Amino acid sequence: MPYIDESPTMSPQLSARSQGGGDGVSPTPPEGLAPGVEAGKGLEMRKLVLSGFLASEEIYINQLEALLLPMKPLKATATTSQPVLTIQQIETIFYKIQDIYEIHKEFYDNLCPKVQQWDSQVTMGHLFQKLASQLGVYKAFVDNYKVALETAEKCSQSNNQFQKISEELKVKGPKDSKDSHTSVTMEALLYKPIDRVTRSTLVLHDLLKHTPVDHPDYPLLQDALRISQNFLSSINEDIDPRRTAVTTPKGETRQLVKDGFLVEVSESSRKLRHVFLFTDVLLCAKLKKTSAGKHQQYDCKWYIPLADLVFPSPEESEASPQVHPFPDHELEDMKMKISALKSEIQKEKANKGQSRAIERLKKKMFENEFLLLLNSPTIPFRIHNRNGKSYLFLLSSDYERSEWREAIQKLQKKDLQAFVLSSVELQVLTGSCFKLRTVHNIPVTSNKDDDESPGLYGFLHVIVHSAKGFKQSANLYCTLEVDSFGYFVSKAKTRVFRDTAEPKWDEEFEIELEGSQSLRILCYEKCYDKTKVNKDNNEIVDKIMGKGQIQLDPQTVETKNWHTDVIEMNGIKVEFSMKFTSRDMSLKRTPSKKQTGVFGVKISVVTKRERSKVPYIVRQCVEEVEKRGIEEVGIYRISGVATDIQALKAVFDANNKDILLMLSDMDINAIAGTLKLYFRELPEPLLTDRLYPAFMEGIALSDPAAKENCMMHLLRSLPDPNLITFLFLLEHLKRVAEKEPINKMSLHNLATVFGPTLLRPSEVESKAHLTSAADIWSHDVMAQVQVLLYYLQHPPISFAELKRNTLYFSTDV
Repeated sequence: MPYIDESPTMSPQLSARSQGGGDGVSPTPPEGLAPGVEAGKGLEMRKLVLSGFLASEEIYINQLEALLLPMKPLKATATTSQPVLTIQQIETIFYKIQDIYEIHKEFYDNLCPKVQQWDSQVTMGHLFQKLASQLGVYKAFVDNYKVALETAEKCSQSNNQFQKISEELKVKGPKDSKDSHTSVTMEALLYKPIDRVTRSTLVLHDLLKHTPVDHPDYPLLQDALRISQNFLSSINEDIDPRRTAVTTPKGETRQLVKDGFLVEVSESSRKLRHVFLFTDVLLCAKLKKTSAGKHQQYDCKWYIPLADLVFPSPEESEASPQVHPFPDHELEDMKMKISALKSEIQKEKANKGQSRAIERLKKKMFENEFLLLLNSPTIPFRIHNRNGKSYLFLLSSDYERSEWREAIQKLQKKDLQAFVLSSVELQVLTGSCFKLRTVHNIPVTSNKDDDESPGLYGFLHVIVHSAKGFKQSANLYCTLEVDSFGYFVSKAKTRVFRDTAEPKWDEEFEIELEGSQSLRILCYEKCYDKTKVNKDNNEIVDKIMGKGQIQLDPQTVETKNWHTDVIEMNGIKVEFSMKFTSRDMSLKRTPSKKQTGVFGVKISVVTKRERSKVPYIVRQCVEEVEKRGIEEVGIYRISGVATDIQALKAVFDANNKDILLMLSDMDINAIAGTLKLYFRELPEPLLTDRLYPAFMEGIALSDPAAKENCMMHLLRSLPDPNLITFLFLLEHLKRVAEKEPINKMSLHNLATVFGPTLLRPSEVESKAHLTSAADIWSHDVMAQVQVLLYYLQHPPISFAELKRNTLYFSTDV
């Protein structure tokens, strides 16, 4: 029977890679069947695969039963005067085992009759789909796995009775087996759930291979496989200590714990390095260029024994070597090129274009993605060798910095010795990197398989509800990050909940997604100590209390209903809800049915009613931002709390007399968000539907004089309320950008935020432009950004001057 061998031969990380990376091998076919069985025998093979899997499920359930068997008596003694273990220890060691057992027992009981009373049309994809949908329990088990092992080990050392129990657990043999029981250690049994997800994924792979495409099970199995693979690629990489090891010349085992691509600042320039963290040493390498046909190898740039590695505190670290940040507009230009190239590749494929042309486009795309990956990170991560030299990496997210720091600090808790590697030892270690690495490709989309998800385009609505599990009161807040173009970007931040161990934020955010596949939540303790300033970026360093990541599964999030979930991180649980609106849905401008308000009402109607040149809502929001938000990091980019924005919207719509009082009390990001929402909900864009095609043509002109003439003529063509409001907003955004060293908002950042808001056509107009979500992003949105950027970079534009001298721009060229 296939898949009965339950020994831990494969780690989740390795198996996830073999499934998704395209270079993996399919599991071996069941015994007695030659590889490459013809398609006609697919249903027969299907039965064999299922029978084998059912047999291994029975063994797995018996193993879980054996693990649960001592739990009840241990719990019973925990409340007596002579407990073997405390309740806390029992709950840690046996965490989620009961839940996993119940899930698999139900699955087995439902699958068994279907296999025993076999019918070629039998459907059981829904059972696998349900099993895959419950993988959250496994995530919780995996996160706790190491703590469970460590607790079991400590308890064995301090309690003889528990040691005896954990060394000989009796596992029932299968029904038809002659062996009634076998003895297994608790450590071996605790590994079984980790191995099981891998095996279930392999079986799904085989089942799909032998299920006809038109069989009702096919889409269900596909869905189950996708969820399982997403899960495998997201779970902790270093669960299995047997996974990756190299033997030192002294016969000791040196294991690879973590590896990945990082940007190092070396000789004042950025270099992409592959960094390897072993149990006793950190090694920084680069891939050697090799001639065709030769094996690739790594070249060691430097290494630090972990016994000599220290992290300088932010105050201690010397100012970083001068690395010029890449201008925002150049990064945005790269994104624009990448998106345009993606569209071209898709068109070539659709038209069955020449593979050489596709390869050329892919090469161009890779070059741009590589440049973006190299130049976008800005978060400093410094490490220091006790014997002198410091090294600086730049990362795109606090999440990665925290992961690397935690992984190194955990290893440093062990008794480590300083050492120097001989040239031979260094050669052996560097030579092992190619074989042991877990990250094979630079994280760019060009390296993804064609059938991998392109990610989500649109708006993700997230409510961060609350958090539990803090050991003491603190000032707490959360940030939200999503991936975009191969790296993560911080998108939203909750308010600081002061002096509490159970913060309840209940704050909603709207986050724009650009091909995103993951959402991260980081929980911080706010630091108010001004002495703790990081010299690398002049910011006070807050302490990360926990961090977690979930895959944005289109099946789950693309529903109209809110989906509530919990992220577990270092014993902290953060509860949140989310729902997703695709880009074509979010592009709609809907006029308000209630013309007495300001949102969704034509700007000319509002200014006429108010007898004003610029709507009151625009003036008040701008004034408040300039008063107390102009130095706020990420103003207009960081999302405000949606419930606060909706409250402000209601007050402005009702023309409530308490507006000014409410504005002065409200979080500044909510006020910035209200201003953006006002322009986004106008029934037609501020720069009008009628002129939209002309703006798109004008910005594409290459002759500077012709462009100037056209762009100024278009402004003069706007209705007066639109033009005056636009010029008022333009001057405000320029004042915000003057504070870029503090607020990190350049003209280009502001154009990216406001361009689509001020130009995106209303629904009727935009239908002609809608193709795919990625196309909309690559063409229309980028052009909208460029239009606003043109005016932001232009010398001051006066309304009177524009209107008085119609011929001014056409003669002065």
